[in-house]
Order: sequence, then structure tokens, then C-alpha cells
Amino acid sequence: MIRTDTGWKSYRSDEFQLLIQPMFIPTTMAEVTALGWNRLDIILVTGDTYIDSPFMGISLIGKILIKDGFRVGIIAQPDLNTDKDILRLGPPALFWGVTAGAVDSMVANYTPLKKRRKIDDYTPGHINNRRPDRAVIAYTNLIRRFCKPCSPIILGGIEASLRRMAHYDFWSNKIRRSILFDAKADYLVFGMGHTTIRVLAQALKQKQPVENIPGIAYISGTRKGVELPCFDTVAKNSRAYTDAFTTFYRNTDPVTGQQLCQAHQDRYLVLNPPSPVSTTAQMDEIHDLPYEHDVHPFYKAMGPVRALDTIRFAIPTHYGCYGECRFCAITVHQGRTVQSRSPGSILRQARQFTAHPDFKGNIMDLGGPTANMYGYECPKKLSKGACQDKSCLFPDICHTLRPDHSRYLELLEKLYALPGIKKVFITSGIRYDLILQDKKHGMAFLKKLVKDHVSGQLKVAPEHCEKHVLNHMGKQTIDDLLAFKSAFDKLSADCGKPQFLTYYLMAAHPGCTQADMASLKRFTTDKLRTTPEQVQIFTPTPATYSTLMYHTGRDPFTRTSVFVEKDPVKKQRQKDVVTASRRPSGRKHRPYSRKNIR
Repeated sequence: MIRTDTGWKSYRSDEFQLLIQPMFIPTTMAEVTALGWNRLDIILVTGDTYIDSPFMGISLIGKILIKDGFRVGIIAQPDLNTDKDILRLGPPALFWGVTAGAVDSMVANYTPLKKRRKIDDYTPGHINNRRPDRAVIAYTNLIRRFCKPCSPIILGGIEASLRRMAHYDFWSNKIRRSILFDAKADYLVFGMGHTTIRVLAQALKQKQPVENIPGIAYISGTRKGVELPCFDTVAKNSRAYTDAFTTFYRNTDPVTGQQLCQAHQDRYLVLNPPSPVSTTAQMDEIHDLPYEHDVHPFYKAMGPVRALDTIRFAIPTHYGCYGECRFCAITVHQGRTVQSRSPGSILRQARQFTAHPDFKGNIMDLGGPTANMYGYECPKKLSKGACQDKSCLFPDICHTLRPDHSRYLELLEKLYALPGIKKVFITSGIRYDLILQDKKHGMAFLKKLVKDHVSGQLKVAPEHCEKHVLNHMGKQTIDDLLAFKSAFDKLSADCGKPQFLTYYLMAAHPGCTQADMASLKRFTTDKLRTTPEQVQIFTPTPATYSTLMYHTGRDPFTRTSVFVEKDPVKKQRQKDVVTASRRPSGRKHRPYSRKNIR
């Protein structure tokens, strides 16, 4: 069904494809009029510029809703000072959808040392001057200021998803309310949202109850489900906050998750169980929709967008990650269950690339949060949900998870067989422990990876070398890294390719001291034979166990105290220990000061 100004009309699937292909989602009234629409049902507001790509949640959600028959428009990075942008498309008949974009706005705007970032890869011209702090709240306030009466406002995207309950906020150094209360929105769609938003949109259109839809949060006058410690309590008591977070985290699995609620003064935040994981058919459906793989002309005229270079000719293969690194937000947002596309869907996208006038034959990435998790999952998790008492990969790979790289290998072979495909790079990072654990296909995958799919360097993320720090991170020990490096170096030499590994490392994670970073420096020098460049300072983002440790100073599993470095000068010093090259003899070390931090 597709909605026209004279009512709802049915189209055959081939007619529907002709109807919307090729097409950007309208962002100006001229485009709306050209489509024969006199009013939009839904307007999506985002903190990124509008890139029409399946990597961009706003585009994917918009295309899904259009397929379901709704008239959808997008407003990207609206001016907060006037109504010229936010009212450009008029008010929507059904609802507003608001997201900060592909990145939490506070992470996008500030470094881990809380210095303002000058560059934004998702803004035309690269200058970070279009995305407001706490963008979800800012855009919701903008809508309510200028649009009266106001259709319901639905929050979505990673900023809203991670802040759906009372949470510790690093930038204000306090516990903040659920973002639903601070934004004064009507509903919040958490997780990837592509299934939930379809159900919610249809319910709102048909004026049906929405309170039991999985994957949404809302405000209620009555308690429902399992009650978490209230906002006032968790804001003052770190033990209560730990209890609340632990219960919340244990209910993020779609199979076993229960409805939760949390009192905020005289009202309740209600968190429904997560939306069920997507089937392969559902993953194919949303990625087979036609995308332009370009910046909308309205925004393209404002300047180049760096993010486009990375995602334009890349192919997403799956959602989710069963790694559960404790500093990573993927677990709470995308989930612990890997949801993969079919090879046929991926090949169809590659064929579309070959017809694009700017495609040079190189697929720049083929992967997901972790590339080599494509195509397999734990059968027990799929039927009974994620285990509460252990992780899939930490401290060791669970015996019921059987890593299998055969489907990924077959996919790579099929892609290379397509006319017009010259190279397929894998740049989204891999888990080397999974390769080593796959005794049947792991080494064959590594050989092919080294021979055909590395663009000079391959990303891996050991993060640290000290066991107690890795334990707090939920990461494996370095033994697998050294075994993988040995195999990678040998295979690269056998191929006659000067390739190397790029190591992502982290400073100032809870439990990490200056002495631990000195140990990491010795390890990278003596064992890895490199001076690392990819060293990041830990950023406490909402809804992770590492952030919980940062706030409380305690390990949430043992309840024992954990050292936490909170001084920005000392955080920078931890990073500098690892990244510093050897200084010439006699050169004096420049003293640290806040003024010298970059």
C-alpha cells in the first residue's frame, strides 16, 4: 500500500520499485510537490547531514516507512534559532521522528578530555558547527517551540537508545533522567528500530494502543513490569545504581527480556522488552530497498561530507556483536545476537555498485561491527536467549558457539566472480580469537584475507596487554594476539606483501594505571615492534559496564573497588606513555600542563 492524496492505493512490488527508484527522501517542499503529495505523514529530524545509504539509520528508517505507504520527509541539522528549517516541510500528520544521528552528539562534539572537536565527518564542509550538544533534546525543544499543536514526537538512534533509562552522564558528571523526560517526547524506540518503527507507525495511524509494542519506552502514571530503583535513589546511591543497571542489562535480550519500569518522581519510565531479532529475510528486505549512496543535493551544495567516502561503496553484512566488550555500546544498542543478510542480498547490492558511474571496482568494506561474525550464531542463544551467567567470548570462547568462516569465504568468492568487481576490502575490524578457534575454516579465511582483502593494514583491537585491565574490559588475553600476529606476518611474507597490523589500544580505562601503560609500552615495543598511533582515551558513554565502573569506582561483578583515573592531565599522560617515540639522548621532557594537552 502507498498513500496518495486521494487515499491508500495498492501497487505490485515491481510497480512500487518504479515508484520510488531512484529517489532521495524529500527534504524540500519542491520534492514533496513533485511526488504529488500535499502533506507529509512523518518528518524525520537528524543531527547528521542526509546521506542516502543503508549505513545511515535515518535513511533506512525513512525508506522502510515509505515502502509501508507513508509519506516521509527528512530535515537534517536544522537551525536552532529560527523556524526556517524545522517548518520547511510543514507539520507532519502522524508524528515527528528525532535522532541525534549515527553518533551520540556529546561523543561527536567532545574529545575524551572534554575539548570541543573541530571536525565532524557527518557535516558538509567537515566543520563541527551544525550538531548541537544533546541533539535529541535540542531538536525536540525546537519542534515544540515552533510547531503548535504538535504531533507526537518519537525519539530514536543511538543517543536515545543508550540514554533510555536513568544514566550516568560523563559530560555533566551526574546521573541524568531518562532522555524521554528531559526531551519531553512521547515515545522512544530503542535498538536498531527498523522493526519497531513499522509497528508503531501503523498503530498510530490506526489509532490503536501502542503500550505493548516491543522495543519502545514511554512514560506512564502507573508502575508496570519489574521495577528498578527509582531515579532519586540511583542519583544518590551508587550501589542502587549498580543494581538498577545490572537488572536493565540482563533484560536487553529479546528472548528473555522483561518489561521494566523506573520511577521518576510521580511518573514511571516504562521499558518494554526489546524487539525480536531480525530474520535473514527481514535483513534482506530493508537492505534491498533502493538507496542513492550519495548526499542529498540540497546538502551536497553546502560542501563535501567525509563520511560518504567511507560508506558509499561499502556493504553492511550483519547487525549485532556477541563480543560484549564492557566499554562498547553495541551490546545495548544492536544487541548480542548477530543478524545476517543472505549472500543473494549482498550480491545484489554489489551489482548495483557496478552500475554506478563513480564506482571504480573497489568495495571499500564488507562487514559489520566485527566483520568475521557474519553468518553464524549460537543455536542455544537463538532459542533460549543470551546466557545470564557467561559471555560468548570472555574469558574464553563458549563451546556452544562454533565459529565458522565458511559462509564468509563463499561470499567473498562470489563477489570476486561478479563482473566489475576488482577488490573487496575488509576494513571494519576482525576478532582474531574467532579465526584461531575455527579449526576447520579459520586458517583458510586468514590466508584469503591476507592475500586479497587487506589494504596495506588490518585493524585489530587488543586494547591492552595487562590481564587485570583486560578483565575489566571483558577482553581476551594477549596470547591469541601474538599467535595471530605470527601467522599474519608469515602469510604476508609468503604473499610478498608489505602488510601490517594496526592495533587499537586504550588508555585510562577503569583499572588502568600509569604503570600499566608503561607495561603496554614495553609490550608494543618488544613484542609488536611498533609505536602505536591508534590509542584512544576511554570515554564513558552511557549504558556500558565500563561507564558504571567509572562512575562507582567498583567492579559491578565482584563489588570490589577499582582504580579510576579521572584527572584529564593524567589521562593524557597515560596515552602519551604509549604513543611517545624514543627521545634523543639529553633531550629534556616537556612538563605536562592542561595548556599542552591536544
